[in-house]
Amino acid sequence: MNIFRLTGDLSHLAAIVILLLKIWKTRSCAGISGKSQLLFALVFTTRYLDLFTSFISLYNTSMKLIYIACSYATVYLIYMKFKATYDGNHDTFRVEFLVVPVGGLSFLVNHDFSPLEILWTFSIYLESVAILPQLFMISKTGEAETITTHYLFFLGLYRALYLVNWIWRFYFEGFFDLIAVVAGVVQTILYCDFFYLYITKGTSGCLLPALFLQPCVFLFFVFFFFQPCVFRSSPAQHAPNLALAHKAKLVSGKHFNDCQIKFWVFSFFFL
Repeated sequence: MNIFRLTGDLSHLAAIVILLLKIWKTRSCAGISGKSQLLFALVFTTRYLDLFTSFISLYNTSMKLIYIACSYATVYLIYMKFKATYDGNHDTFRVEFLVVPVGGLSFLVNHDFSPLEILWTFSIYLESVAILPQLFMISKTGEAETITTHYLFFLGLYRALYLVNWIWRFYFEGFFDLIAVVAGVVQTILYCDFFYLYITKGTSGCLLPALFLQPCVFLFFVFFFFQPCVFRSSPAQHAPNLALAHKAKLVSGKHFNDCQIKFWVFSFFFL
């Protein structure tokens, strides 16, 4: 494990702890999107089903259990213990517009058509857009508490560090996963848009379309432009399911083909 992945994991953990402490200390979940937290709980549940089938390391298993436990603890605090403080009137994002397309995409574009692999792919795609209900809520209220911005900052930092991690792993380990990288780039773009939205105080509704347009255009070009590569390439050309990383066959330099070069060009352009 390289330093970028480790600090990325710690940033992710810090974001979750910050959110939990905020809710517990203030005895309020005002300004927090319960729908985003439900989506994150779904992400961790579908991603870490391999807990029952494989063991990679104590660190890996511990982090998975912590993520799952913390996500459901957050959902419990929002919808049960401090339900009276939950601002459901502003948390109105239609999550079915995320879950249904992501579910369909995970069946069409994956590394292997098996239940665990499809669920893992579903979690990767869903995580990239799970923060949208929170951003939508902030855009509606026009404000965000300082502690909420710290939470979002560390989530954004986690994704940015993971992008560096993937670059590191490609150059030093030969590991490349197109699905995870594309989803990670989209997610990082969303957090960048949040900071822009927050810096400009988020009081103008006209900023909202930009929040959705950029990642949607990016996804359109990436998945349709690379679709032939995704479906025609042999499984050996893709890094395997991260949940099965201990069985991974590293990608050699000869697999750095035109498809991957085009991906980085599009990533750089949209960033």
